[in-house]
Amino acid sequence: MDELKATIAKNLVELRNAAHLTQLQLAEKLNYSDKAVSKWERGEAIPDIRVLIKLAEIYNISVDDILTPKTVEAVKPKMHTVKKRVLITLLSVGLVWFVATFIFMIIFFISSVEKYAWMVFIVAPFASSIVLMVFSCIWGNRITNAVASSLIVWTAAVIFQVFVMKFVPEFDKMYFLYIVAGVFEILIILWFALRRLYKRKK
Repeated sequence: MDELKATIAKNLVELRNAAHLTQLQLAEKLNYSDKAVSKWERGEAIPDIRVLIKLAEIYNISVDDILTPKTVEAVKPKMHTVKKRVLITLLSVGLVWFVATFIFMIIFFISSVEKYAWMVFIVAPFASSIVLMVFSCIWGNRITNAVASSLIVWTAAVIFQVFVMKFVPEFDKMYFLYIVAGVFEILIILWFALRRLYKRKK
């Protein structure tokens, strides 16, 4: 077992250095703490099978390459995969705005609701935030999840304000809306901070 730990530790150090990643950067990709990465690289612990599979994906190698005592060739993280994911996300957000523009054009040419057509572009940022949140949950990390969550809160607040100002102009307590949004923002920050703290203790 000690020999296996030493082999894995040596390979993990070589792979990470070859990929030009810090322990913190690798930890973010794995959704673990840098302390856990450090333990693996010192041979004090062995990553579980899920982590080994994820590491193999990051370095574009097989799990056997991590477990066997051989010289690890220089590798780079699968940047093409990262770029592909970013491109898919951006295209999906772009599709939201394309649909919004299409709906705007339809509404604009209907005389009875023409004056409300511009409101489509007030809703579009909220829809974009939802799309970002979905892809962040699939491919992202804690930071992207926190940013997407914040975007959802504040774009929802803007939508509410615009609709209230348009349809209920006599409502004069709009500040209350941003107090609520601020409370949600604080909760989001605390939630992700606590999750990070928990990960560091693992």
